[in-house]
Amino acid sequence: MSSQRSKRRRTARAISHLPDSDKVLTFPEWCLANSFSERTGHRILASGDGPEVVQLSPKRIGVTVGANRAWQISRTRTRGAR
Repeated sequence: MSSQRSKRRRTARAISHLPDSDKVLTFPEWCLANSFSERTGHRILASGDGPEVVQLSPKRIGVTVGANRAWQISRTRTRGAR
């Protein structure tokens, strides 16, 4: 087993006890989860209309599953709205 694979498994075990809403998606994972490109993700965040962001390190950001869910709900349109 590669060290990368074992590291991913250890990480998965370490966060498995967290409630789903507290789990953090990395920026690329957040973009993938919402089916848009990273460029679009950057535009959404820059516009100020994106979800709350977690600063993971000086150059890395993430989005909690709960913040993503709340952001998606805030963008839900009513019937007949365009």
